[in-house]
Amino acid sequence: MEREHVLVALVENKPGVMQRISGMFAKRGFNIETITVGPTESQELSRMTLVVKGDERVLEQVQKQLNKLVEVIKVSDVDPNESVIRELCLIKVHTPDQHARAQVVQYAHIFRAHVVDVSPESLMIELTGDSDKINAFIELMRGFGIKELARTGTTAMQRGAKIIEPKK
Repeated sequence: MEREHVLVALVENKPGVMQRISGMFAKRGFNIETITVGPTESQELSRMTLVVKGDERVLEQVQKQLNKLVEVIKVSDVDPNESVIRELCLIKVHTPDQHARAQVVQYAHIFRAHVVDVSPESLMIELTGDSDKINAFIELMRGFGIKELARTGTTAMQRGAKIIEPKK
């Protein structure tokens, strides 16, 4: 059964690593739905979160191919039921009058979003959450007119004491 899989990879913090990984995906015909990369608690490592769609066979192939790359230290399939999975979205919405502005602010409050910029005819909203929450907010804002939209992609971390650490 095809579904989204969230993979977290610890990789060497070196130039070109993201390019090698995305190139491997392209060569094998796998599509990356989202990818985020950032530093970790160790200066030598970066944490890469990838979302890929596919069945268990595709997931197994992606993990095997990632593990073949020298720069990849460890790959883990993150269980959504045992993890915190979030995205960040910045959305600039057309608010030509007080009524529209009040409605957008009220919706932002309901979604626990924050107004981060105000101009005479627009508001910029910052929203974090899972992709379903962000998609729902975007659909709600379409009626006002979306001027600009930026999403980070998924990032994830296992709940509790579990951690993803390099092999020893």
